[in-house]
Amino acid sequence: MHTLHLYNSFSKKKETFQPIHPPYVNMYVCGPTVYGPAHLGHARSAITFDILFRHLQHSKYQVKYIRNITDVGHLENETEEDKIAQAAKKYSQEPMALAQHFTNSYRKDMQDLNILPPTIEPQASGHITEQIAIVQNIIKKGYGYVKNGSVYFDLQKYHQNFHYGTLSGRILEDLWEATRSLNHQKEKKNAHDFALWKKASEKHIMRWPSPWSEGYPGWHLECTAMSKKYFGSHFDIHGGGMDLLFPHHECEIAQAMCTEQQNPAKYWIHHNMITVKKQKMGKSLQNFITIQDLLQQHTLHPMAIRMFILQAHYRNPLNFSLPALQAAQKAYYKLYNGYQYLQANQVTTPTYNSNSYTQTLKKKIKNIEEKCTYAINDDLNTPKVIACLFDLLKIIHDLQKRMIDWQSLDQDTRICLYNTYTHFFKKILGLYEEEYKEKNTQYMMSILLPCYIEAKKNNNYDLIDHIRKALQKQNIRLKDLKNTVDWHYVMLNDKI
Repeated sequence: MHTLHLYNSFSKKKETFQPIHPPYVNMYVCGPTVYGPAHLGHARSAITFDILFRHLQHSKYQVKYIRNITDVGHLENETEEDKIAQAAKKYSQEPMALAQHFTNSYRKDMQDLNILPPTIEPQASGHITEQIAIVQNIIKKGYGYVKNGSVYFDLQKYHQNFHYGTLSGRILEDLWEATRSLNHQKEKKNAHDFALWKKASEKHIMRWPSPWSEGYPGWHLECTAMSKKYFGSHFDIHGGGMDLLFPHHECEIAQAMCTEQQNPAKYWIHHNMITVKKQKMGKSLQNFITIQDLLQQHTLHPMAIRMFILQAHYRNPLNFSLPALQAAQKAYYKLYNGYQYLQANQVTTPTYNSNSYTQTLKKKIKNIEEKCTYAINDDLNTPKVIACLFDLLKIIHDLQKRMIDWQSLDQDTRICLYNTYTHFFKKILGLYEEEYKEKNTQYMMSILLPCYIEAKKNNNYDLIDHIRKALQKQNIRLKDLKNTVDWHYVMLNDKI
């Protein structure tokens, strides 16, 4: 039995994963702020925690996975408007209508990337009551203060009794020295006190009644409120991007420590950023590329995006380029073609041959399976898992080229090869199209292949060429064999 090890950002080391109440696991992940279309950075976050979600489930844990939607309260800084409100002006839409539109498009993009839906996907605007209750508790504990209808967290007082910077390693005194003068700074006792509740201006549409003013909650508050509502005051895993480590997650810890006297999460998991010319990809820098642009304008297969992200370890930065995505698409097609071969041949009647070569091959497959399992348990090392799949693919290619006779393999060897490849390719890495899309492709081929074979018999070359060209547009190539016709995804050399 292999043990899962995860890098805990709080302890800054790999730790053996031991859930608080096994076999139950509670995992909370910071989701998107829905003021624009989803981009590649959103995909990396969702795919990273999709891998963890899948692996925990296949490791027999019962996982409750929450990924929130931020549809209110996200400020660029506390002198500016909520991001949703800013975008609403840009698109000339009502803020909540805009947020719902981009929530729907985000969910569709995640479905295209074969990302499993979370158990619960709560929205910040649906948990205002819970957020107000936490602010009241923070004030009661003496760590919040009211100024002109807004409420701020008193970091200096908190730092005297606890320690601000336990997750990020930031030193509060250094932050104070580096702080420049900001608008509305006179409202705060200290520069880095953060907003728990903001009083809304007269023109601000997104507003709710509270004991202090009509306004809206601060960004850091929503995750504290929603994780506590669904998990209680202490849960297993809190995930997000490294850009959230400070100040967002640091402030979450502060809010929990002063009210609950404990760190909200046992394990803090952070993925690194996707970069463009060494800068973080993001909407605020206007250097992002959306999922839909990649799928439609650049005609990428959705699994090429997934493959591109999984080829780098989640804690390493990943630099964006179209050639790298094209290479990932080729790699995906190779792995998928291997999967398709195993699918087509798994029902072949075995001969139960147990010669020495078969036994050697079986040991080789089991050794690769062991490496796959070790890699995924070693802090989700997906690049090593992919490398192991390509080792298995070499065996599949030998079978395809008849260098190894499939009929000569005993049943155990076939099952081991099939189960290992499909488990990691399909179930853990999730590198396959949605079931309905896969079935549609298979259904399309079940119609076109008989037409193609009949056209060959009748020497109908116009129809043969027409079918081939139509399939090439779907990145599918036909291969004429002795007694049948096979098909596979093609490795295109054309530029994206």
